[in-house]
Amino acid sequence: MKFIIKKVIPVFFIVVFGLFNAQNTPGTPCFPGEPCDKPASPIDMHVYVLAIIAIITIAFFAKKYKTQKI
Repeated sequence: MKFIIKKVIPVFFIVVFGLFNAQNTPGTPCFPGEPCDKPASPIDMHVYVLAIIAIITIAFFAKKYKTQKI
């Protein structure tokens, strides 16, 4: 059960997320109801979230290594 939780489920979510966020490549036809223009840069909407996650990650690992006193 631990193997499924630690290995299979995260891989499943990554694959599903990648399929849902895949963009059309140039030269492929647009589907009805779908915009033909690609977004300028999809990561621009998440820059603040990524910055917050980076700061939290740095603080977590800094505290973790400080307590180990390497």
